[in-house]
Amino acid sequence: MAGTDRSQSSLAGGPPLILCRPQLGENVGAAARAMLNCGLTELRLVAPRDGWPNERARAAAAGADAVLEGARLFATLGDAVADLTHLFAATARPRDHAAPVIIPRAAGLELRALVARGARPGLLVGPEREGLTNEELGLADTVVTARLNPAFSSLNLAQAVLLLGYEWLEAGEQPPAPADEAAPKAELVAFLARLEAELDACARDAGAVQHSEVDPTLRGLFQRARPTSRELRTLHGVVSNLLRRRS
Repeated sequence: MAGTDRSQSSLAGGPPLILCRPQLGENVGAAARAMLNCGLTELRLVAPRDGWPNERARAAAAGADAVLEGARLFATLGDAVADLTHLFAATARPRDHAAPVIIPRAAGLELRALVARGARPGLLVGPEREGLTNEELGLADTVVTARLNPAFSSLNLAQAVLLLGYEWLEAGEQPPAPADEAAPKAELVAFLARLEAELDACARDAGAVQHSEVDPTLRGLFQRARPTSRELRTLHGVVSNLLRRRS
């Protein structure tokens, strides 16, 4: 195979790549090939349309079998990112989103810095036809958009993965930065669910309008703040103390 040298040590590891609702097996295989080109080996699949495993994916992977064999299947995007502390979502249409928007080169540098600090970031790419929904983008801490022809900016899965993976590879190792790391997504989602439930209960007791109107504002606030596990435990304590005072 052109460009393949089995005598060389293969790069491995890097942040996980999440393909959300991919459609064609061939596209998943081509994305796996692009991943291995850049030394990315952890693939997560969320509800692939044509099922998994997929023989067409293996054929299109052109030798990147190790990536496909290690792929993990998830029913929901929330499950797929639950252990991650920072999520970079690739989209050609940033829409109205609270997360910062950066180019792939900046994403590669940030990814390296996060990994050097011991964080667990991930890369998210949406389905071929319509891309990520607003709800899916709502889980992202950072949106990644490439500078492309504004009249023709759509990329297929493999192109998007190669663009992100290449910038990760080019960024190289970055020195660790002294900073507390954000809590895993599962912890943040659990706290927000509790906070929303208690706000709803307070609104019902007071006969007021439920808090759902401000829910996006609350979520955006906590996404931008990126609280640590310790900070979330403190916030849980605050909510518990308030509940005790009310009762």
